[in-house]
Amino acid sequence: MRLWELFVIALALSMDAFAVSVCKGLSAGRCGPGGALRAGLWFGGFQALMPLAGFALGVRFAGLIERIDHWAAFFLLGLIGANMVREAVFGGGEADAASAGFGPAAMLPLAVATSIDALAVGITFAFLQVNIFRAAGMIGLVTFALSAAGAWAGSRFGARGGRRAGLAGGILLIAMGCKVLLEHLGLLG
Repeated sequence: MRLWELFVIALALSMDAFAVSVCKGLSAGRCGPGGALRAGLWFGGFQALMPLAGFALGVRFAGLIERIDHWAAFFLLGLIGANMVREAVFGGGEADAASAGFGPAAMLPLAVATSIDALAVGITFAFLQVNIFRAAGMIGLVTFALSAAGAWAGSRFGARGGRRAGLAGGILLIAMGCKVLLEHLGLLG
């Protein structure tokens, strides 16, 4: 998988964390550099760890389903993306669960909830034989940057972009799933 493709997936996966970070910034009131840094570390850290866990699971079962790996990638990315789009359009999901504070009690459940998608993508990466350390690093760094910026921006500008970010992330994941399938079927170079 090319670097730009990893970046697009990282960007898409970080949208839930970004949306939650914006809400965290709103609920915390004034978010200084410390709060923004903590949000970035929580969300970026979990977004980097979960693909590694998913990859480990996927490697264990990759030999069993190599013949359908492109379908698995298409299905998982499409399902995750469709769920993100549904949450953005109809509400619900992690962004609504944001509460004040950046301590472990408030951040741990949100970090886990926003990184479940990354676990599934890690499984997909095993089927596609992606360099998981490069992918996890990219996902973690992009999520860190966007989450820190989201917390800071949320405290200053409001939640105008929260649902749009989730919608964009979902659409990007669906597009990447379609691309994987179309490339395997020989319909896309």
